[in-house]
Amino acid sequence: MSLGQVVFTSEQIARRVAELGEAIRRDQAGRPLTVLAILHGCIQFVDGLREHLGDEVTIELIQASSYRDGTASTGNVAVSRYGKMAVAGRDVLIVDDIVDTGHTLAAVRKAVEAMEPRSVRTCVLLDKPARRQVDVAIDYRGFEVPDVFVVGYGLDHAGRYRDLPHIARLEQA
Repeated sequence: MSLGQVVFTSEQIARRVAELGEAIRRDQAGRPLTVLAILHGCIQFVDGLREHLGDEVTIELIQASSYRDGTASTGNVAVSRYGKMAVAGRDVLIVDDIVDTGHTLAAVRKAVEAMEPRSVRTCVLLDKPARRQVDVAIDYRGFEVPDVFVVGYGLDHAGRYRDLPHIARLEQA
């Protein structure tokens, strides 16, 4: 595997993350918000959003994955940590780095809704609709991407490339 063409520059990402953060803050209208970040890929994204969301924000972490070390979703979502989240009666924003098949986001949303929050919305940095297998609502979307494997800005392949400041295609070598 090798890095290919840059799909989104660090400047494009920063601008779009700021726009998303402002839209979320405006829609939240000063009410407390619990951000549920799906590890590990969205950490940079959540960190970028955080500075635009205002003061009444709590960040909780969850680990969920359907990729393992491959470049395609397995369709089987492994949720390995919820912790002791107190989301009942709260507004919750589920944040993920990318939605392609929709399995991970749908599974996390179902689990969160069972905890009886006041509301549940979703925010993804990247949307890959060409691979969608499960219909999922996306309330805030950063960018739409074609059906290519991308890395950078938190997204990885087998733990590599997360630290790139931009998003690039991963090419078969």
